[in-house]
Amino acid sequence: MNTNKQFTEVEFGQQKVKVPKDGYYDRFRMNPDLDEVAKDPKAGNIDFFRKIPKKLVESRVGPVWAPNFYYRSGNVQVLMLAPLKKLKKKLPAPLEPLQAFPGYGLVALTFFTYSVCDNDPYNEASIAIVVRKPNSHLPQALEFVNSIRQRHFYAHVLALPVDTEIARVRGVYGYQLPKWLTEINVDINSKEVNANLIDTKGSMDLSLSTPTPSLHQVKSESRISQATMLHLVDNTWHQTLVQSNILSFAQKLLPRKVKLVRHGGPLSQLLDELSASKIIRLDVIQDAQVVLNLPKPL
Repeated sequence: MNTNKQFTEVEFGQQKVKVPKDGYYDRFRMNPDLDEVAKDPKAGNIDFFRKIPKKLVESRVGPVWAPNFYYRSGNVQVLMLAPLKKLKKKLPAPLEPLQAFPGYGLVALTFFTYSVCDNDPYNEASIAIVVRKPNSHLPQALEFVNSIRQRHFYAHVLALPVDTEIARVRGVYGYQLPKWLTEINVDINSKEVNANLIDTKGSMDLSLSTPTPSLHQVKSESRISQATMLHLVDNTWHQTLVQSNILSFAQKLLPRKVKLVRHGGPLSQLLDELSASKIIRLDVIQDAQVVLNLPKPL
């Protein structure tokens, strides 16, 4: 992180947080002038966001501008098999893991990097269990196939560390997500992907490296994917929709060259507790535009 960067203090709900001086949060307070954003060469073409008006909405921390825009982002995800009985132990009722194969469900480990967004650049790591859609009466196999075809999965997030204080505060107080502050590094280029997570004591927790599979560049809005997080907010079940406009991506089934090392920190331990083992799919998204909506009661 650049230590020469200047910071300024802002308020979010009851919290005081330092953010980069003259950064997006400092300048726009989550309600950006898209014509100004469009002048930022790092933001790229932002026409996708012009169709999604922001609104000032009530939240558990008072009125906030939503949804949250991520103009430039990337991520690497490994989807791993885990025994259903281990997943059920980690899921609060009434959530159920989605069965991918007899006796097995799915755990997603994802490293995200957000280089241009409403709350300034940050990195994030996530461990989530893929769950059944609420009130779904489809057979599990059909629901699984539909989720793949529609590119829309439902998930319950167990861990979501971030590397900036504004991202932590917004996630914890605005969404009640399991966020904490730690060091995360993510580098995605056309040759290789390297990502790692340091625990809060400064030791390596998880590291992932892989050659980048062949990337596909696609037209804006030709490949939209969605993920819905199911989580408790003030003891009531909520759903939070995340929409991604994917621009450059790669996918590999049963990848052989992914090196995922568990060094023994909290996320490593969590993967061990879930008995998350075989990687069945690798997804690399080098460039995407993302919209994070506010939680809505289920």
